[in-house]
Amino acid sequence: MTQQPPREIPAGWYPDPEGKPQSRYWDGDAWTSQVGPILPQAQPPAAPAISTAFVAVSHDAAGNPVSDRSRLAAALLCFFVGVLGVHRFYVGKVGTGILQLVTFGGLGIWALIDLIIILVGTFRDKQDRVLLNW
Repeated sequence: MTQQPPREIPAGWYPDPEGKPQSRYWDGDAWTSQVGPILPQAQPPAAPAISTAFVAVSHDAAGNPVSDRSRLAAALLCFFVGVLGVHRFYVGKVGTGILQLVTFGGLGIWALIDLIIILVGTFRDKQDRVLLNW
C-alpha cells in the first residue's frame, strides 16, 4: 500500500513514498508510475574535507585574537621536555618557564597539567591569546 501526500502538495517530483532510492511523480491526486533519479534535496550532504579542519584561524568563537604559536609544537615540547618548561619559553612565559625548570615541572605534575591544557585547547601565550592552530 503506497502512502499519499496531503492534497495541498502540488504536482511534481518527490522522494519515493516507499523509500526506494528514486523519485516518483505526484500528479496532484495520486502517485504515477513515472520514476526518476534521486532528487538532489533527498541526497545526504557531503562531509567536509579533512583539510578544512587544519585551516588556521585568526580569531576564536568569541572574537578574541588567537596566538600565532603552534599548538602542536607546544604539545610536543611539553610532552618531551615539559619538565624543563621549554613549552612555556616557547609561548613567551619566561617567568613560569624558569619556575618549571627549577622545580622540574613541579615534579612532573605541572608539566602534565600543562600538556592536558594544551591538548584541550585552552592554553594561552604571554599576550593571553589561546593556542588554537595546530
